[in-house]
Amino acid sequence: MSLTLTKPPRRTTPPPARPRRGSPAVQRRNWFGGFASFVWLAIIVIPIYWVLITSFKVQSTYYASNPILPPGDPSLDAYRFVLESGFVTYFVNSVIATAGAVVPAVVVSFMAAYAIVRGWRLRFLRFANGLFLMGLAIPLQATVIPIYLITIRMQLYDSLLALILPSIAFAIPLSVLVLANFIRDVPKELFEAMRIDGATEWATMWRLAAPLTRPAILTVTVYNALNIWNGFLLPLVLTQSPDKRTLPLALSTFQGQYSVNVPAIVAAVVLTTLPILALYIFGRRQLLSGLAAGFSR
Repeated sequence: MSLTLTKPPRRTTPPPARPRRGSPAVQRRNWFGGFASFVWLAIIVIPIYWVLITSFKVQSTYYASNPILPPGDPSLDAYRFVLESGFVTYFVNSVIATAGAVVPAVVVSFMAAYAIVRGWRLRFLRFANGLFLMGLAIPLQATVIPIYLITIRMQLYDSLLALILPSIAFAIPLSVLVLANFIRDVPKELFEAMRIDGATEWATMWRLAAPLTRPAILTVTVYNALNIWNGFLLPLVLTQSPDKRTLPLALSTFQGQYSVNVPAIVAAVVLTTLPILALYIFGRRQLLSGLAAGFSR
């Protein structure tokens, strides 16, 4: 008796059917979306192009030339005029006002956020967190008159300190919100391990929480620096002397009574934007990821 082994028949699967034209499986080209993206790109690029070419024009021939065409004879007279008109002084004032407000605001906000997260059971800290959240609902324009009166009473009018103190106050609420959301995501086991090792709350805050929340710290730093650097209302109300002006307020210097030096204003805008652009390039990833994570949690 002999046994013969036979192979089982192979299972053949039919080839996948090709999607027909007009079926949802066929990827359609979004012509409307592409056209809208090109329109939006033109809306963004054309003003930047106009600013760049206008900054290389001369005031005497500006109104006689085509505003869209580049200058036939580019000139740096506008930049030279801006630098000779006290631009360095205005730049230093903006740097002092921005750094003097951002550094204390970030440090105070980080310590407040750490205290709120670690001591949430305390009624006082919950009340303080509510005050910080209420600060987000108060616009700057609604507090200009009280800030002006307080500045006069404190004899700080027409000084850079008058710009720094209100800027710190308005930068703290959002900074506390973002930093607190990041500190809550730090595992509690790490805090317990630091406590078992004998570390104090102060050491835990700076050695554990600060390194782990570095993206959030960079986020609030860049965001607050951009807002304070571009601030116009506080310098306009709280300063008077030309040597205390910041860059956004100094742009009005190039506007005379009967004429406006457009190339000089545009050149000043370009010089003012360069530090902001450098700061944004440096921290754009932390800024976008930190804000998105801070508001989505």
